[in-house]
Amino acid sequence: MTDERHRRWRLVLGGGEADATGVELADADLKRDRALERLYDSDRQAGLGGSSPSVVRWLGDIRSYFPSSVVAVMQHDALERLGLRRMLLEPELLDAVQPDLELATELVALGSVMPAESRDTARQVVRKVVDDIERRISNPLRQAVTGALNRATVTRRPRYRDVDWDRTIRRNLRHYQPEYRTVIPETLLGHARRQSALRDVVIAVDQSGSMAASVVYASVFAAVMASIRAVDTKLVVFDTSVVDLTDLLADPIEVLFGTQLGGGTDINRAVGYCQGLVRRPTDTIFVLISDLFEGGVEAELLRRVSELLSAGVTVVALLALSDRGAPGFNHELAGRLSALGAPAFACTPDHFPGLMATAIERRDVARWASEQGIAVERPKET
Repeated sequence: MTDERHRRWRLVLGGGEADATGVELADADLKRDRALERLYDSDRQAGLGGSSPSVVRWLGDIRSYFPSSVVAVMQHDALERLGLRRMLLEPELLDAVQPDLELATELVALGSVMPAESRDTARQVVRKVVDDIERRISNPLRQAVTGALNRATVTRRPRYRDVDWDRTIRRNLRHYQPEYRTVIPETLLGHARRQSALRDVVIAVDQSGSMAASVVYASVFAAVMASIRAVDTKLVVFDTSVVDLTDLLADPIEVLFGTQLGGGTDINRAVGYCQGLVRRPTDTIFVLISDLFEGGVEAELLRRVSELLSAGVTVVALLALSDRGAPGFNHELAGRLSALGAPAFACTPDHFPGLMATAIERRDVARWASEQGIAVERPKET
């Protein structure tokens, strides 16, 4: 009992000269101590850090090491110590801040503990960031996706109103008749009409701390694709649980505030859920966005991916969807996925439209990535 009391006092006092307990912490206690130190010794330690992954990882850590009642208190304290509450409640401070991706992810991560009067302001800040991203990527993504769908659905027996006259004339120029000054087409080219979507896209995004920027970009991309009628888009986010946010895709802000950044990871569970969403395997593209640090059953994950590929699903593993530089990720698992036929690589937002166009046209995604100068993970040689 005395040792347990000393251990608890050591966690309360935080070590250093004022400690006087003589207790050495290890394993989970040491991690708890570091999480407490980053928040409550912030005056000495310069706070939780300047980047969103730092804040989000910290939020994930405290959920792992403390009961929910303690987590709620620490999150509220973090809101104060990060200065976010004051910024959100004082409009003049908000006007002086330049919204950016880091601030947006911090606000999303702390959204569940914000006071009610601050939430609308937080959403305004996040919306500015999301609108800026959407302006940059929306048109390239729409053009790439619709162009790929058009190329992928060409038919040689179109209805009259579905004839692509420009392509038909170019294909039949050799049949030009000088005496009639016209082209007599031997082959008509056009687009097949279908009542249902031409492609199904399922995007699964890891909510762990290192993936914060990827969650923001994936939410915007998914919202844009959901507005394209020829594509049936579903968005799933996961940590150790799985949440389907497809119904919120009309507004990426709602999607973001429906996430819970930070925490553990069970990729196998998420892939299992997404596997159940597949209705037309050969017309389905499954994009898994994760650093692949699996907390679930890796062998089961690989089996599920193999089953998806065997059924005809196009599977791509994005190790990051971000322009923040090279990510940390599980190289071994990434190589195993690539070996199965699910290429694994990091992707910048500017490359994502080209990736989707390649997948929609059923071209070789790994080859496309290599042509763009993107390094695709390879299995380790044994």
